[in-house]
Amino acid sequence: MSRTIRLGISPCPNDTFCFWGLLTNRIDTGNLRFAIELLDIEQLNERMLQGDFDVCKVSFAAALAMAGDVVVLPSGSALGFGVGPLLLAADAHTRPASQTQVTLCPGAHTTASLLFSLFYPDTTRIEQTVFSEIMPRLEARSADFGVCIHEGRFTWQERGLHLVEDLGIRWEAETHCPLPLGGIVASGRLPNDVIAAVQRAIRASLALALASPEAALATMRKHAQELDDRVLMQHVELYVNEWTHDLGDTGRRALAELSTRAAANGLSGDTPLEIFGGSHGWP
Repeated sequence: MSRTIRLGISPCPNDTFCFWGLLTNRIDTGNLRFAIELLDIEQLNERMLQGDFDVCKVSFAAALAMAGDVVVLPSGSALGFGVGPLLLAADAHTRPASQTQVTLCPGAHTTASLLFSLFYPDTTRIEQTVFSEIMPRLEARSADFGVCIHEGRFTWQERGLHLVEDLGIRWEAETHCPLPLGGIVASGRLPNDVIAAVQRAIRASLALALASPEAALATMRKHAQELDDRVLMQHVELYVNEWTHDLGDTGRRALAELSTRAAANGLSGDTPLEIFGGSHGWP
């Protein structure tokens, strides 16, 4: 008997790279069949919160809101050093300091928005918008600041914008942990053997892409905001790393730190995130 897994991922190059084997049916998934949707990260957060997916890439800030109802898979995460969102300004030499200023964030449940709230509490009026609209709105001077994610990390200077702060660098300096941006969560309704099979499929898909990175480019181009191959591969080199293969002890510490800081500032509940493994028997 086959089982269909409703899987949600983002169109970002690191996701389409990691899931290339599954997107193109190059992975033997046994009796699992994957119905994959590609959506903006905040759409994924909201849809998983609504229970629309069995397995989904979500912001870790959203995962905190689902703690107790989902488990985090060891593979497929985006975290590391030098990977954080950038706080950009429309004008040089300005900083968040007034409620008359507007800061654009890429979604209320994104880790980027959580970081801004942690580091700049009550400094500006926050507006949530789709990540791809943030830099155009800054260029048009319809907002003062924007928290930039994804490919925009590599193109903001070309667009005449100004760096206020790399929020990831600040996180690293304060915590000495890699920044946990997002990861793959599975619904706690799934049996453990099914979750384990999904985890194996994700790890196999990632291994295939790492073995043939150039072969994955066509799929990455199909879904990316930025079509320059150099930028796409920069994105992969930055966000796909040892913790994408397996969170390990360092990744677990980073998630615990994020959870502790968010709860201490009233930005999440106190329920800890569970990572698949340990009590589930994943090696």
